[in-house]
Amino acid sequence: MALPLTALTALDASAFEMGIIVAASYVAWLVIGLPAGVMVQRLPMRQAQIGADLARAAAVISIPLTWWWGCLTVTQLVIVALVISFANVIFDVANATFLPSIVSKEQLQSRNSLISGTHAATQLGGPSVGGLIVQVLGAVPTLIVDAASYLVSALLLRTLPERRTEAPDRWPPVRAMIREGWRFVVHHPVMGPCMWAATAANAVCGAQHALYALYLVRELHAEPGLVGLLLAADGVGALIGAALTNRITARLGTARALIVAGFVAVAGALIVPLGTGWQAFVAFTVGNVVFSAGVVVLSVVTRTYRQIASPPQLLPRVVATVRFVSWGAIPVGGLVAGAIAGVLSGRVTLLIFVVAAACMPLILLASPIRHLRNLTDYQQGEDSTGSPPERMVGVRH
Repeated sequence: MALPLTALTALDASAFEMGIIVAASYVAWLVIGLPAGVMVQRLPMRQAQIGADLARAAAVISIPLTWWWGCLTVTQLVIVALVISFANVIFDVANATFLPSIVSKEQLQSRNSLISGTHAATQLGGPSVGGLIVQVLGAVPTLIVDAASYLVSALLLRTLPERRTEAPDRWPPVRAMIREGWRFVVHHPVMGPCMWAATAANAVCGAQHALYALYLVRELHAEPGLVGLLLAADGVGALIGAALTNRITARLGTARALIVAGFVAVAGALIVPLGTGWQAFVAFTVGNVVFSAGVVVLSVVTRTYRQIASPPQLLPRVVATVRFVSWGAIPVGGLVAGAIAGVLSGRVTLLIFVVAAACMPLILLASPIRHLRNLTDYQQGEDSTGSPPERMVGVRH
């Protein structure tokens, strides 16, 4: 909330500069996304996450310091975004790998829903509180709160036990380990299409992250406090999606729920940039809720399936591969959106990205998923090595 508003209010950043900042926030997935799976598998997980928190805190606190000294620049914001991006990669891959080691397969979806619900609660409260603090203190001083949050996270992580795993006497070459994870995901008839659908969703998210603050502040003329409330709609949608995922999948099956969630997300993306005046604020809120709810259902279901269907020794590399591709689309979406918005407008650019959103359900419909009810139905046809079967067995999402 505070970082993009710092660029807009303190440095009068252009649409393209906003796109660069958003791209820098996610570009590490393209740079170290694949090796991150190997790194997480070899490093002490808890210490790696604490180190990532401390690096992010140091990067964020540098912004108010240089602002007070009168030398804050867009270049520094990009560098800070890069540091946060690289730390995020290590932290998030470790996070996604940890859950299956302590939770049974039968409980994974419900626990993933709880994690998404927790994340949604922060999305719901964070932007609202952030917008209020920005309006009272200003965007730059608010980043002190952000830095403190990383320190709190590091302290909380110290209370967790360290992961205990048996390391081999000699690790295989890094490239071989990366290649093994890549081939497993890309050639999997179900996991592969799920990854490409998530890539389409994240390209849209990248565009939204780059343009939402710009669109609300410069085209709809919203005050920072109102911007925070409007952006909190994303958290409302995520909370709804997380709360309903188990019910939806129980009724429709996980495969069919994915396709429905894809179409729901498309509808939300289409609604976001519609209307003028107060109607535009309503459309933004409703569209944001609908889009976020659809994407969260897709995220929870596909994340759970990866954790179930991936061999344990491959899971960190599977997670890294999926996030390298899908999260790598976020900076690309942000850069493209920033470039288009600089020529056209934020509203028109958001409408253009509805086409990318439509790729979510279309990719799923073009895959074996369209014949399945549940994703795990396809797992029955996999051999003991986790290799995809020659033909589909049963029905799967």
